[in-house]
Amino acid sequence: MKSNRQPSYKLTFEDAVQIWKRYLNGEFQNRIAASFDVNPGRVNEVLKGRTFPESEAAAKGV
Repeated sequence: MKSNRQPSYKLTFEDAVQIWKRYLNGEFQNRIAASFDVNPGRVNEVLKGRTFPESEAAAKGV
């Protein structure tokens, strides 16, 4: 049997800003992750500041 498993999408800084905007508007992390085709842990890393720590300020327009 052949596998169709592909690596997940790799998030960019611009994606991280969009993640913050969507999260601040009340969207669930798992739904945000699904729309980017990434593991929910990747979205959580953005929101915890482990990846793209400056994206929160950019999303808030600070």
